[in-house]
Amino acid sequence: MQYNQLGNSDLKVSEICLGTMTYGRQNTIEEAHQQLDYAINQGINFIDAAEMYPVPPSEETYGLTETYIGEWLKHQQRDKLIIATKIAGPGRGFKWLRGGAEGIERNNIKQAIDDSLTRLQTDYIDLYQIHWPDRYVPRFGQTVFDPKQVKETVPIAEQLEVFADVIKAGKIRYVGLSNETPWGVVQFSQAAKQLGLPKVASIQNAYNLLNRVFDGALAETVYYENIPLLAYSPLGFGYLSGKYLNGKPEKTRVTLFENFGQRYLKPNVQEAVAAYVEIAKRHQLSPAQLAIAFVRSRWFVASTIIGATTLEQLKENIESINVVLDKDILAEIDIVHTQSPNPAP
Repeated sequence: MQYNQLGNSDLKVSEICLGTMTYGRQNTIEEAHQQLDYAINQGINFIDAAEMYPVPPSEETYGLTETYIGEWLKHQQRDKLIIATKIAGPGRGFKWLRGGAEGIERNNIKQAIDDSLTRLQTDYIDLYQIHWPDRYVPRFGQTVFDPKQVKETVPIAEQLEVFADVIKAGKIRYVGLSNETPWGVVQFSQAAKQLGLPKVASIQNAYNLLNRVFDGALAETVYYENIPLLAYSPLGFGYLSGKYLNGKPEKTRVTLFENFGQRYLKPNVQEAVAAYVEIAKRHQLSPAQLAIAFVRSRWFVASTIIGATTLEQLKENIESINVVLDKDILAEIDIVHTQSPNPAP
């Protein structure tokens, strides 16, 4: 396991991060703890959660993921682990979330952090992320910016001022972004520099063989701002494992939750998946290991967030750290990408 510096922070995160969004819906607390134990025994020191997890989010399951982690974390050596979680942004209509108050503003931020700390049973959070921007942006598979949807928003400087206070209080160590745009990253960076506020340590966006949008303007932005990517969905909602090529297996997210993962139902997704699966087969790799190894190979990725519903899946995903893609495999991948660029952005 390799460990990478997270931007300008003093956090050194494992190249694989354990994602936990299935804990509380598809995974019991016992299964969650089994996964957590296995992951840290393999050298993973980085665990990612969110207040709204598990997904799909609901009032009944809200906060269960953090609760499951907290029951495990209280028995661990806390300073050896890097715990990340997120505050939900506005616009999703979660009336059960703090009475429907979703803005990234002082009262919500402080309440969300205190609630996460309680559920996680810890005194501090290493990386606290804005799950999606307070302002309107296309997100979760949307690709077109619509000026008509622009709304009043909490100023970015004001958001950072609150995080500065919470950092000073010792409740969080660093701030991160998620599902963010190049414009947003630059605005956060400029506000931090101009006002002496906390610099963003990372950005967590979707990145995989079916969605390489990050390769363009965002890659340029994070290069100059030194804000590395925490890549989520390296398996493209499981599609890149190849398991959906011949139907929908039982007990998978796509089968269990209707209308979940809509971006992977777009044209050319299955054709691209089949092509990547063939590349994996030719080189005696599992499709999942090829997909994760590709994400790990990108210069802007500090850590690749994996998730699994079974221990066997988790083992296979972690074993991808032993896979290094040579230039011939990368060239084959680029041919497919050229033929079918970003079918699931």
